[in-house]
Amino acid sequence: MITILLIILVLMLIGVLPAWPHSRNWGYRPSGGLGLILVIVLILYLLGYV
Repeated sequence: MITILLIILVLMLIGVLPAWPHSRNWGYRPSGGLGLILVIVLILYLLGYV
């Protein structure tokens, strides 16, 4: 379960990089959402739910 979760999070990190010109003006919105997901997963891991 942890391995699958880590693979998904790494793929999401790669996905939020501003690689295309049209996505450079999106700002911090995609990476901010990913940061929120990472914090939630970290809290769940520390509490023992994952």
